[in-house]
Amino acid sequence: MGAIVSFIAVLILIGVAYLGAAQAGMQSFFGVVIPYAAVATFVIGFVLKVINWGKSPVPFRIPTTCGQAQSLPWIKQSKLDNPSTTGGVVLRMALEILCFRSLFRNTQLDYRDGPKIRYGSEKFLWLGAIAFHYSFLTVLIWHFRFFMEPVPWLVKFIEATDGFLQVGLPQLLISGVVLLAAAGFLFWRRVYYPQIRYISLASDYFPLFLIMAIAITGILMRYFTKVDIVAVKELTMSLVAFNPFVPEGIGSLFYIHVFLVSILFAYFPFSKLMHMGGVFLSPTRNLPNDSRAKRHVNPWNYPVKTHTYEEYEDDFREEMKEVGLPLDKE
Repeated sequence: MGAIVSFIAVLILIGVAYLGAAQAGMQSFFGVVIPYAAVATFVIGFVLKVINWGKSPVPFRIPTTCGQAQSLPWIKQSKLDNPSTTGGVVLRMALEILCFRSLFRNTQLDYRDGPKIRYGSEKFLWLGAIAFHYSFLTVLIWHFRFFMEPVPWLVKFIEATDGFLQVGLPQLLISGVVLLAAAGFLFWRRVYYPQIRYISLASDYFPLFLIMAIAITGILMRYFTKVDIVAVKELTMSLVAFNPFVPEGIGSLFYIHVFLVSILFAYFPFSKLMHMGGVFLSPTRNLPNDSRAKRHVNPWNYPVKTHTYEEYEDDFREEMKEVGLPLDKE
């Protein structure tokens, strides 16, 4: 049901943009007002969300531990899965953010005849996720060519690398095709497996449909229904300069594409997509596991009188000595 609702919602958004830009002549609204509002919502919402997370108290070390902690000298520590230093945490975070290491090591549980529990590899999920995120990043970076003049060499290099496979004119950019395929795979996986379909909500499907619609409209504009790139560049550069100007001759498909992108930007801070910022603030990832080396006291604890071991030993030293228990102080 959530998938149907999300699909209809995206179709309605496409219809709104088409009717507004193509039929009602509201190109300025969809080309200027909506993008400005979307970017402002994204920036303000993102910052407020991060500030709110940053205010959350984390008095204890609660990292997710998947290996041996630092212990006795002759016991080998798992420094990546259970880091005890800041350097180890940085390396762990880098592998998590850049390579999705925990997802790579993820396993899938299945019930077989018996019933018997079987654990299998989930490498296809890791491959689909990493293809989705990196292709999305690549598309985002080379789109900066529309907002900068002159275009930085890095943007040119990424676009040239992305289009190394010369297929027709204009050249085929692999990232757009991979983005659409990866989003399709993530959607298929969500509806194919009953366990995942059961816990999926409309908020899980909506971003996927929205991103697929953005990719499809982008591909249509680039390879099938041509748009005036010069006019598009004039519009985007005027937006960056805060001197908006809407040229004539830009097709309605462009405004549909821009409207969908704007909806994605505005929706971002209020959705699960905020894991992009949340991963950096997750105490299960960004804290070293040094609880054995340091005592972490919750500053919000109600004050209570404690009885330390030193005090205990002072109270029962003679009795402990009498029964042969080891003492820290004689």
